[in-house]
Amino acid sequence: MSIRVLVCDELPIVRDGLRTLLGSEPDVSVVDTSDSGNHAIMLARTHRVDVIVTGLKLRGISAVDLIHKINAENLTPRPRFVVFATDDSDDLVSSVFQAGVNGILMPDATWEEVAAAVRAAAAGQTTLAPRIADRLVDWFRRRQPYPEEVFQPAVSTLTPRERQVLLLMADGKSTEEVATELSIGLTTVRTHVYRLRCKLNVKDRAQLVSFAYRAGLMQPA
Repeated sequence: MSIRVLVCDELPIVRDGLRTLLGSEPDVSVVDTSDSGNHAIMLARTHRVDVIVTGLKLRGISAVDLIHKINAENLTPRPRFVVFATDDSDDLVSSVFQAGVNGILMPDATWEEVAAAVRAAAAGQTTLAPRIADRLVDWFRRRQPYPEEVFQPAVSTLTPRERQVLLLMADGKSTEEVATELSIGLTTVRTHVYRLRCKLNVKDRAQLVSFAYRAGLMQPA
């Protein structure tokens, strides 16, 4: 079944380009495009989209507001978001993450990276542009860890293997690299990640990385 995608941006050339790019992928169907945040909400309800690819600037409301509003509607299926960021400032990255996204790309992303981010988002995975990932890690390293007693109850529920997987992910390792490092299968890694998300009550890989740094499990380089 094709991944149903809605493309949003204030610029027609960006919308048309993304529609052409993603429409050429055999497993992706671009159901519509919009330059308006409020119109995009209506389209998301109508088309039952899987992924919304959006720039930050839209008519009416911002992309961040769009994400908040759609997430609050509890649509089925729940749309995932891939956002094109204009810069990698702490404020921007923080606001987009807090809104709830599955991908942040920069304008210099390749066609292949855009398509891969859409597929990852549809699968509930997170894709970050390298610059965004670096900013995120630096941001968490600059912050003081929370008091140990805040996180210790959750950390104590982790098995040794789950903790290994968490630390490797926080160190920037991909699923494949974690599997190689620990000499286990990809399915086993994904099972550990699922259990980590359940135990730590987080939604995705980015929040797992956040937990590792906030809990003081990762030492600054």
